[in-house]
Parts: sequence; structure tokens; C-alpha cells
Amino acid sequence: MTVEVVQPGFSTTVEALRLHSWKLGPGQPTLVTDQFTDAGFKLVVDDRADVHVNSKDGRFYLGWFPTGRPGTDGEGWVIAVTGTAKDPGYRMSFDTETPADIVAAAVARVLATSQAV
Repeated sequence: MTVEVVQPGFSTTVEALRLHSWKLGPGQPTLVTDQFTDAGFKLVVDDRADVHVNSKDGRFYLGWFPTGRPGTDGEGWVIAVTGTAKDPGYRMSFDTETPADIVAAAVARVLATSQAV
């Protein structure tokens, strides 16, 4: 039996180790909220300037908290879908510094998967 000896570490290239530029900062929240032009949603801005979007059936919720959701550590966005008797719902949250582009992509995907019953 022959045993192959492997050198410790990993193999890479200088190009693979170069720094990348990443999108940072909250961006424009209208990228998210402008997706709710359908009559199937209700948008409310409260006295703290927080934005709440609900589907008319009450199963979808989006909350935007520009200065952070009260009682949390910097939670800026909440997306929640209420489950059914058979399937559990889910909830996602993003902090106040998450780029709106990222949240908009998540919202777009959730909306694309919804179906009228």
C-alpha cells in the first residue's frame, strides 16, 4: 500500500487572494417599498417614521425601521410570512446597514413565490 503525503496548507493564486469591493451602506429603501404598488398590500408609516407593509390577507409582513426596531440590536428590516395549519411560516431580518438592494432581492423572491388561492 502506498500512502500519498500531502503538504499542509492550501493551493491558491495571487489573483484569488485579491480584495473585492462589496456594496455597503443602507442605500435607498424605496428599492424595497416600491415593489408594493399592487392593491393587495397596505402601507403604513407610523409616528416613528417606521414603515409597515401588510398583505390584505394578513399573511405577509414587511417592516422597515430606519433607526432600528425598538427592543432589538439594530434590526432594520423584517420580512415575515405566516404559516398554515400544515406548513410553518418564516421570518427574516436584516440590520439597519444591510444594503436595500439585498433586501429588495429577498422581497422580490418572496413575492414571486406567492400564489392566490
